[in-house]
Amino acid sequence: MTSATFTRRHALALATLSLAAIAAAPAAAQEWPTKTIKLIVPFPPGGPTDTASRVVGQKLAERLKQPVVVENRAGASGTIAAQFVAKSAPDGYTFMMLATPTLLAPHLYKSAGYDVNKGFAPVATVYDLPIVVVVNPTVMPDVKTLPELIAKAKAEGGKLNYTSSGPGSFGHLTMEMLKDLGQFDMQHIAYKGGTPAVTDLLGGQVPVMYADLVAALPHIQAGKLRAIAVGSPQRIVQLPDVKTIAEQGFKGFDAVSWGGLLAPAGTPKPVVDRVSAEVKQILADKGVQEQLVKAGAMAAYGDPAQMAERIRIDFDKWGKVIRDKKIAVN
Repeated sequence: MTSATFTRRHALALATLSLAAIAAAPAAAQEWPTKTIKLIVPFPPGGPTDTASRVVGQKLAERLKQPVVVENRAGASGTIAAQFVAKSAPDGYTFMMLATPTLLAPHLYKSAGYDVNKGFAPVATVYDLPIVVVVNPTVMPDVKTLPELIAKAKAEGGKLNYTSSGPGSFGHLTMEMLKDLGQFDMQHIAYKGGTPAVTDLLGGQVPVMYADLVAALPHIQAGKLRAIAVGSPQRIVQLPDVKTIAEQGFKGFDAVSWGGLLAPAGTPKPVVDRVSAEVKQILADKGVQEQLVKAGAMAAYGDPAQMAERIRIDFDKWGKVIRDKKIAVN
């Protein structure tokens, strides 16, 4: 056998192997899924992250022809669930609904146990969760806009109190950033959870809260709380008459809590792309959008690359606030 003949045969063999490998990836994606898929939720049942997971999970099951089981693994701002998913096999059968608290937890917990930028494969953003500045109208009858709240805070020399769902919560971080931008001060009264914070807000013990829409909307609609600003870049459908923070003197202000699907790092790209495409179709459904709105959220699809970029931007942006304000929870 001549060297030329050997070289040609060697090249042909390599080409055949390469073509077989290329063909194998679509075949693997076509075979997936063949068994139950787990969707991990890092919070207890009933909240917007849980609701979004169940809505999307049900529709995914219908489209993929396999069961999608929603499993709640609550605790430590979602770090328990994130650790579990990061260590799970990257085989396309374990996903997690990431939410902003879990995204930011590595800045707040010394032993979060995962790298949000490297430990997961972004799949698709699913929802935005609007955040709203609310006041008790009985305690603050003259405060109807954000500039009026800022003026009152300045007049009281930093003695005015506000609350959120807890230290390091998105409401806490957003108000701290807003205080710097507006050059005013208020004191944060920390509660363990949104429910006790809203209870004392309604009772007048604390007059101001930066709350997620889920917790605040029923009381706004009942007239027990007054919404004076929303943190999203655009007004929201649930409160169309309430101006954004950007509209009230803070151009470009953007503070939105959100959620999206993650898989363990190394999950096959064809599987990630397939799930992302299915989620895109699911979120385009008007019925699904209405279900999310009822839960206080808004459908917001983003592809894997867009989700990865959103993770990076928010991780850095809010991490700076946490460091600058020396916020920690342990």
